[in-house]
Amino acid sequence: MIFQKTIEVATRQRGLLEITDRVQAAVAETGLSSGLANIFIHHTSASLIISENADPDVLRDLETLLARMAPDADPDYLHTAEGPDDMAAHMRTVLTATSLSIPVTQGRCALGTWQGLYLWEHRETPHQRTLTITMTG
Repeated sequence: MIFQKTIEVATRQRGLLEITDRVQAAVAETGLSSGLANIFIHHTSASLIISENADPDVLRDLETLLARMAPDADPDYLHTAEGPDDMAAHMRTVLTATSLSIPVTQGRCALGTWQGLYLWEHRETPHQRTLTITMTG
């Protein structure tokens, strides 16, 4: 069986927002006990990652890394249609992921002890982000 649900996530600014509970709730709604959950983000300036959810320094360090790899307002960028963070946001998305596939066991995403699911907003301003969760089981 295949189930699909779309959820909206409001971001406040650039950074990582844990969405583990929202995804777990969507998976639980299906009633399936085992299978595969695919989470897809419908945007080119935000992404999805699995990361440690115990120490917030990990998230800050990840942001530092991407800021070095894809800095805002680089004078070599040609695409600046939506401001100085526009092209950097697209680059950050390419360097991360727009979808994740996670096994489902006993009706829950089978994440490791310290793993969390995150939406990574790459723009400086708030946005409404759309995710589609497809559960196959």
